[in-house]
Order: sequence, then structure tokens, then C-alpha cells
Amino acid sequence: MLKPAAMTDETSDPQSAGDPKISAARSVAFDLLRAVLAKKTPLDEALVAHDGMGWLPDRDRGFARTLVASTLRRLGHVDRLIDTCLAQPLPLKASAVRDVLRIAATELLVLKVAPHAAVDSAVNLVRSRGHEKFAKLTNAVLRRLDREARETIDTLPALDALPDWLAESWRETYGAETAEAMAAAVQREPVLDITVKTDPEHWAEALGAEILPTGSLRRPIEGRVDALPGFAEGAWWVQDAAAALPVRLLGDVAGRTVVDLCAAPGGKTAQLAAGAAHVIAVDRAAKRVKRMQENLSRLQLAATCVTADAAKWKPPVPVDAVLLDAPCSATGTVRRHPDIPWLKGAGDVAKLAMLQDRLLDTALSMVKPGGTVVFCTCSLESAEGAERIEALMARNATVQRLPVTAEEIGGLSELITAEGDLRTRPDHLSEAGGIDGFYACRLVRS
Repeated sequence: MLKPAAMTDETSDPQSAGDPKISAARSVAFDLLRAVLAKKTPLDEALVAHDGMGWLPDRDRGFARTLVASTLRRLGHVDRLIDTCLAQPLPLKASAVRDVLRIAATELLVLKVAPHAAVDSAVNLVRSRGHEKFAKLTNAVLRRLDREARETIDTLPALDALPDWLAESWRETYGAETAEAMAAAVQREPVLDITVKTDPEHWAEALGAEILPTGSLRRPIEGRVDALPGFAEGAWWVQDAAAALPVRLLGDVAGRTVVDLCAAPGGKTAQLAAGAAHVIAVDRAAKRVKRMQENLSRLQLAATCVTADAAKWKPPVPVDAVLLDAPCSATGTVRRHPDIPWLKGAGDVAKLAMLQDRLLDTALSMVKPGGTVVFCTCSLESAEGAERIEALMARNATVQRLPVTAEEIGGLSELITAEGDLRTRPDHLSEAGGIDGFYACRLVRS
């Protein structure tokens, strides 16, 4: 058991006073963590908005990004260990001190940074943010964590790293054992998955990648993506292996008219266009549509891009198929977006489920009799997956499920539910580096 440190108004050793030396990368990481936890800003947006990221050298920029992402992945663990070291909770006015402790504890316990660098930087950072009276406490807590908790953190249940709402949801949906495996999987660093237009064998060799059973290419995340072979000439695009599966459920799309609802940033649109479909890609955000058009231009692929609310827009005539990648809580992408558990909650899932119902009804109204709708979400919550299909079929007698076959998804029968839907989890393909959580159901309008 870690011994608690008492809070005090005393300062650290006077010799350490004066003009503190602040680590720029750690200061940026602290700001990013504050943006996510205090202001509920998505991490990707915070990274773009922070001026300091542009001033940091590449190595320090990467360290700041890794540090804040690792803190978010292990936040529940880190908080538990910090609390064990405190004789009483930090006051609300010292929330910044808590965030400095979180960053530094992650350095020590997760990234295994040398204690003198992590602790000294944390103490100076606390002072620089106007909390001099907590400098000595910061030093004491981190020194104790370094001595007594380096091994402890790896013995904590993986689910304890997540907020309660998400941990409870996964336990209820998947059972304790599977939920624990999922939570452990999302703590690992993600890999880079790539979808190629043609010749996967050639590009696998050129990129130093392996070909997954599903057809995606996979390699470690190293260096700049846009500097890799084939990027500039538009031979491929980045897309998680799970996200590439729903399009495959539409089969041969050559010559068919397919509406891609909620399409941006356009990975699935690119798949459809590469398959020679006549694609109408719809998204309500003009900036995202512009980005999608830029991506398609680089890939030398054609699609009709429409800026509109997918719940209200209608095609001129009924179409052959609709792909609906509905807005969701995105809990299936936690390994790539570790801020999501701390930005979302159970209430968000319920609100998004209502939107998904409306979009499903709209999508079905767009297709011809006999037309296909593939509904998918990058969520692991049952309320944003199978429950939506059950509700749809209860209110609409004109729709039928068309079960997924193992042959359509690289022979991976473990990704098919008892109802015949697609369900990927982070602990699937674990030996190859895992996969995002996705749900997809193929529907036919009778």
C-alpha cells in the first residue's frame, strides 16, 4: 500500500526557486490534457489548435502527443495511484496540480521515463502555473509513486483505466472476461492500416507491411504518413481494417449507384469509387466535405459530393444501395482516440441512438425495392448496434436481414454474430495488433 503524503503550504528547497526551467513538450502535453478534461475538446482538435505544437521539434512534438495519449489511456489507473498517495483530496482550485501529477505519473509508470526528468519538470510546471504551495506535495507524491508503484500499475484490472460508464457497459454487453480483454487491447499503441486501390502484394512489399486476412495492409506507425511510398501518387489511403469491412458487404458495386451517408472523411467513399460505383457522398459539414474532395482528388477517384443533412436529403431517384456509417459515440476507436471515454457518456449514447433510428429510416426510403442498406457504427455499445436493428425490424415489416458470410470478410467467422451481423472488437486479431470496434448489418428492402 502506498503511504499518503500530506498537503502543505511549504515550498520546495529554496535552491530550486527562481526562474524555473519548464519542459516545452511537457507543458504542451499538460495544456492538451486540460483541453480534453476541463474543456471537453477532442484531442485531435486540441493538437491542431495549440500553437506550441508547431514550435516544437519533431521529436518533442511526438513526445508531447504520446504523453497526453498515454495519460488518457491509463487515466483511471493513474488517478487511483495518485489518490493512494494523498492524505486528502486536492481542492477544486488545484485541478491543474492534479493534471500535472497525471502527466508525470504516466511518464514514470507507463512510459518509464527517468524520475529526475519527470519529477523536476512536474514541480517546475506546478510552480509556473501559479501553484507554488503544491510544489513540495508534487515532489513527494511523484517520488513515492516512483519508488512504490512502478510494478503496481501493471497489476490493476485493465477495465479500471476506463471511466465507470464505459467499463460497466462493456461488462454488461460482453461479459467480464471479454470486456477485460477489450480494455487491455485499447491500452496498446495503434498500428497503421492501409487500403490500396490495386496490387496489394506490391504495396505490401514497398511499404514493409503485412496483408491481413481482410485485405487491408498493416505496418507500424513510423514517421510521416505522407512521406511513405505511394501516398503522393494516390495509390492508397489510411483506413482501419475494421472500417474497410462494411463496403465489402455490398459486394460488386461496379456500375451501381450507391449513396454514402455521413461520408466524410471519405475512406468508404474511396472504396466504393475504386470499385467503379457511381457514388453520391453526403455529409453535413462543409469543411469535412472539402477534405473528402481533396482526398478523392489525391486518389484520382470520382464521386459526387453533397453538403447536406443526411436525415433530410433525398436522391433524385431511388438508388441501388445505401451505406450508412452513422454518427455514434465512437467507442470502438478508443485505441486511436483515447480521449473518447472522457468526452462521452451514457447520455450521449442514448441521444445518438435516436439519431441513428432516423437515419436508418431515411436510408431505407432511398433504395429501390430489393435494394441494399448497410448500417454501421464504430461503436462497441449495443445501443448503437444490434439494438438499433431490432428496433428497426419491429417498426418496419419491409426490411430483412441478409447475414454476413465468413468468405466476405477474409474467412474470419469469429467476427460474425449469431444474428449474422458483423461485430469486430479491439481484442480481435490481437496477434496482428488488434482492430477497431465496428458493427455492421446488411439489410434488404423487400
